[in-house]
Amino acid sequence: MEGLFTLENLFTLAMLTLLQAVLGFDNLLYISLESKRAPIDKQSYVRKVGIGLAIVLRIVLLFLLLSVIDYFQNPLFGIHLGTFLHSSFNIHSLIVLGGGVFIIYTSIKEIWHMISLEQNVQSNSQSKSVGSIIFWIVIMNLVFSFDSILSAMALTNVFAVMATAIIIGGILMIWLADRVSDFLQKNRMYEVLGLFILFIVGIMLLSEGGHLAHMEIFGNPVTPMSKTTFYFVIVVLVLIDIVQSKYQKNLLKLKDK
Repeated sequence: MEGLFTLENLFTLAMLTLLQAVLGFDNLLYISLESKRAPIDKQSYVRKVGIGLAIVLRIVLLFLLLSVIDYFQNPLFGIHLGTFLHSSFNIHSLIVLGGGVFIIYTSIKEIWHMISLEQNVQSNSQSKSVGSIIFWIVIMNLVFSFDSILSAMALTNVFAVMATAIIIGGILMIWLADRVSDFLQKNRMYEVLGLFILFIVGIMLLSEGGHLAHMEIFGNPVTPMSKTTFYFVIVVLVLIDIVQSKYQKNLLKLKDK
């Protein structure tokens, strides 16, 4: 541990903590939306326990990846369907693809519930067990953590530095989770925006998983969506939402005159 406090390691720790914060945005959004399924008095507890368990498992995952990183990248099986599809799956690609499918399914389901406006659907969505919600928060946290852990491994090979960054990032997530959830609760119109951002997160995971699996569709390789593109799309969605809200308010003012 004494080597942890060198100038180089402290600088790397700061960079990794910033990386955890940036890459943790989509994870935080998922946690805030998923925790709404719990009873109101249990929602904060669910977020804190889910993130706390995820921190411990992230450190375990970090240790495993440092030990068996090659195994996660080794091909398991391939799919070859003429000119339509070519792929070579490994454990890493399967985890990322599975996370993408689940995120897209969750966001579409919740958007459909909003469109249906059925009270019984809303009550059912709130009746999910606390244990089940914590389980999915932990699982999706691990899926989202692959990017940050692999990025951390590219910056340093000091386990203590990476583990410390994970702990600091987790504490920041616990601190922010209630604030993000309270904001969405007080500004319900932004829930739709959040769900569409979550949908884009799912697409980003699918593109990344397809790239990791060396997937080709009709001879065209699947390329991962860059973080720059992802954040650009989010900014566009937020601007559209702001403009639309302002326009609707102006229309209501004209009707009242």
